[in-house]
Order: sequence, then structure tokens, then C-alpha cells
Amino acid sequence: MAKEIIACIGAGRMGRGIAHFMAWAGHEIRLLDAKQRSAAEFEMLKREALAEVEASLKMVIGLGGFDDTALPAMMGRIVIQPLTQAAESLHSADIVFEGVPEVADAKREAFALFDEHAGPEAILASTTSSMLSTFLAEMTRFPERFLNAHWLNPAFLVPLVEVSPTDHTREDVLQRLNAFLESTGKVPVVCKASPGFIVSRIQALAMNEAARLVEEGVASAADVDKAIHYGFGLRFAVLGLLEFIDWGGGDILYYASDYFTKAFNDDRFAAPDIVKKNMEEGRIGLRTKSGFLDYANMDIDAYRRERLGAFLNSLQNAGLARPPAEN
Repeated sequence: MAKEIIACIGAGRMGRGIAHFMAWAGHEIRLLDAKQRSAAEFEMLKREALAEVEASLKMVIGLGGFDDTALPAMMGRIVIQPLTQAAESLHSADIVFEGVPEVADAKREAFALFDEHAGPEAILASTTSSMLSTFLAEMTRFPERFLNAHWLNPAFLVPLVEVSPTDHTREDVLQRLNAFLESTGKVPVVCKASPGFIVSRIQALAMNEAARLVEEGVASAADVDKAIHYGFGLRFAVLGLLEFIDWGGGDILYYASDYFTKAFNDDRFAAPDIVKKNMEEGRIGLRTKSGFLDYANMDIDAYRRERLGAFLNSLQNAGLARPPAEN
């Protein structure tokens, strides 16, 4: 099967991150400058963009990510083109990422380029971090081939991509994009159009609560971050948040939430209705083999061993696993 041809409208930070990743993954990537510039201005932008991508690739080399002999081939996969070459850049692209600034007018102009120049089966994927796919879909004549694909920064390292289709997005378009992302080593997750997608919505709550701990004098900033590094972070690198609820039991979360709500006199700690509903219906988690996830056909003991083994590996990779003390 031939490799997908990838284009990105926008040669700024996101476009350069995507160029880094696609070149590393073995795909030709065309970065289309979304702004009208003089020839001299474009040449300066091109030099800056290529230098930035090369520097980021060399940084990964320095960290042991890959051998430096691969660098020339990677850089050779990156083509940066001026706005005047939009047709050449987009006409044969299979997937077109939009990576222009988070301004509605800039998005409209980028989508107009796709509508005018992209092929009849090309996918348009916005990398927006803030605008809903349902809002953006109105900006293209081809909403059936449009969806959001939010890359988390740094785009060339973080594997997660939050994919947000609309009711107009064709199912085969969603499947094609997810299959492509997976083929490059990315991990796509699908979510409905909702402010903050998944990660930003969760991390906003966590970051604000961390700031409150410092504001209230509960702990120093250094100790809050130490708690995140060595407790929260290590644990949730192995278990997902909902998986962790099931691991301990949804009833524990419910009663803890009730305690915090009363102790702080603040409904921000209240458990959502789904936690209470699961508890009332006996979906406690591992203890009942049903919770947010289904464990009915699972060997629970084997599952626990596997997860604890993954946790031990995380400790070892972080240099935190200590041998038993000798008498």
C-alpha cells in the first residue's frame, strides 16, 4: 500500500511539530505557508522553519531517540511551499492538517484553500486546541470529510491525538484518519465536540486545584509538584482515571467526594451522577466485575499482576525501584 501524502496548511509551531513527526514517521510532508509574503519573506520563513525542525530532530538524536545517519533522509521529506503554490501543495494530498492560529478568520481562509485545491477524497483535519468541530465544519463545503485532530504539544513526542468528528463526518473518514495515525505510532481517541476535548478539560481542573493548594498554604509549590511526580503521575501512567475508580471501587470515590464536599463546603468536589448510579446498580468495579469498564470475562488476578508489573516497570525506568534492604 502506498504511503499517504500529507500536507499541512500553516508553517508555524504546530505545522513544524507535525513536519518533525511526519518526517520521522517516514512520510512526505508539505507545509503550506498560509500567509501572503514577498519572495524574500518566504525564504526567511522557510529557512527558519527548516532550521527549527532540524534542531528539534537533533535534540531527539542527542537524547538517544534515533541515529543521526537518518537525519538527512528525514529532512528530505519536508517540503515548504509559499501560498502561491497552494494548488501544487494540496491537490494530491490524502490528508490535510490545518495548523493556523486560533482565529476564526484564519481558519476560514485555510479551509477555503482546502475547498479550492484539495482532491475529492482528501481529509481535512483541524489541529485546533479550542474551537469545536461543529463550529469549524460550517467553514468548509465538505463537512463530510472534516473533523478535528488535536495534537498535544510537543506534537512530535506526545502520542495522543484527540479526534473529534461531527454528525456530518463520514465513518470511513474517521476510520481512515485513525488508521493513519495509528500506523505512525500515534494513539487516537475519539470524542464529541465539547470544550476542552478530554485532556485539557481534565488537566484544567487538576492544575487549578494544585494552584489552590499553594494559595491556601497547604503545601509549597515544590512539594505539590513532587506529589504529582511521584504519586499522581506514576500511578496514572499505568492506570487510567476511570480504570483507577474501578480498581479501588466507585463507592470509595462517592463517599470521599461527599466528605470533601462537606469539608470544603464546595460543590466542586461533588461526584457526578454517574458515580452514584453505578454504585446503586452494583457496578462498583473490580469487586463486582463491572464498573466504568467491563471485567466479566477477565482473569482479575492476572489483570492485577499485569498492572502492578507495569507500575514496577515505571518505577524502574524512573530509577525509583529499590532492592530489598539486607539485614
